[in-house]
Order: sequence, then C-alpha cells, then structure tokens
Amino acid sequence: MTTDPVLSAKPILERFSLKGRVALVTGGGQGIGRAFAHGLAEAGAAVAVCDINLKTAEAVASELQAKGAEAMALQVDVTNETQVQAMVQAIVRKWDKLTISINNAGIGQWIAAEEMKESDWDRMMDLNLKGVFLCCKAEAQVMLPAGYGKIINTASMSASISNTPQNQAHYNASKAGVLHLTRSLGAEWATRGVRVNSVSPGYTRTQLVQDLLDTPEGQKVLPTWMGMTPMHRMAEVTDLQGAVVFLASEVSDFMTGSDLIIDGGYCAW
Repeated sequence: MTTDPVLSAKPILERFSLKGRVALVTGGGQGIGRAFAHGLAEAGAAVAVCDINLKTAEAVASELQAKGAEAMALQVDVTNETQVQAMVQAIVRKWDKLTISINNAGIGQWIAAEEMKESDWDRMMDLNLKGVFLCCKAEAQVMLPAGYGKIINTASMSASISNTPQNQAHYNASKAGVLHLTRSLGAEWATRGVRVNSVSPGYTRTQLVQDLLDTPEGQKVLPTWMGMTPMHRMAEVTDLQGAVVFLASEVSDFMTGSDLIIDGGYCAW
C-alpha cells in the first residue's frame, strides 16, 4: 500500500524548525545579515556570525546568545579562499557539522559606467561574486560528503532588472552572476543532497541605506524608488527573515536553483 505523504509527514511547523541545525551567515555583523542570523537562531539553529569586522560579528553573536541560542563570531574576508576554508573548518570543529550557509557578504556602489575604474569593477566582482563562489565551494566540501545541506545566496532584484535612476552596472552584473551561479550549483548538486537557492531583496532599510537616504542624493532618488514599488515602502530587514528560514528548513527540500524575490512588487511592474 502506498504511504499517504499528507498523513505521514511531520506537522508543518515542525518541518520549519531548525533545531539541531548549524548555520553560518557571512556579512552577519550588520544589516540584512544580522537579521538573517537572528531569524535562523530563533528557529533553533546554532549560528556562526561571520564578518570582516569582528567587533560587529561579536556584538551580533552576543545578541543571539542573549536569546538563548548557541552562537559564535568569526572574522573572515570572503574574497580570500584560505580564510573562507578556515571559517568552515572552525565551525565544524565547534559543532561537528555545517547544515545551513547564508552567503550574504557584499557591497554596492553608484558610479557611471563610462567613469568606472577597473579597480571598481574588480572589487565588486571579487566580493559579490567570487566571494559567494568561494563560500559555496568550501561549504559544499562539508555538505556533499554528509549528503545534505542548504546554501542560500543573497542576490538582489538587481539581478533581474536594471534599477533606475542610479548607475550601478557592475553591481547589477555581479548579482546576475550570483543568480546564475545559484542555478548552476543547484543543478550540479541536486542529486547529492545539497540545495542551493537565493534570496533577492528589493530596496531594504539598512543603516547603510538610511545613511544614503539622509543625503541630498538619497532624498532625490527615494521618490522614484517608492513610486516604482507597488507597496510604496521599503522593506525592513525583518521582512526577509521568513524566506531564509523557509529555504534553510526541510520544508523546502524539493527546491533548488531557485530565487525568491522580496521587493514589495517592484519587479511585477
């Protein structure tokens, strides 16, 4: 007799739980990464907060510990393969496994393409694209032998559209690269238990964005952004947490090589 999956499956909220899982978040010391770290910890995971700024990583790890979660802080430059490998090894030494990886570290920059220096292009690609690949590679070297793992890359709605009015061709290209890297690795590792997906935020109110909006240039672009967003508001970082918990949990085990756009409807227009 065929088993009825609806009746035999664990209750849905249990399948969203991350209890017993071990996660890392790069760029976890601030902004979206900090929110991701909190969301994973609240869902039950032990979390390594990884950032190039150790002080901010330690502050977020302390916040998680205050909530009763297991947490540690690690300093890492994701463009350096040796440091990325050391990050993963430190987590495995502490918790004996790595089951969830959020590759979130990245930068942005506004500059006209015809004025862009080669160093601007290289810096963007090194952090936003090469850094994601190096992390995926190191994480998979632990997850593939274990036969299970969830890798979640932070892309952007800019991977799918060309934002206006700001000029950011190199940023858009780097995030489009993250999107296709995610698809490629998701397909490559699909039969080996490792799922690779991405989250694409729209305009999100982080401290860095808020600082920009406080400038004359920021005040000039904000009405355009909000006019093109059907919900007419920016995302808060907490608006992104549910997507990451979904992708990190077993409830999404049949999903790989996909992207979740969370943009208040921006890309729908």
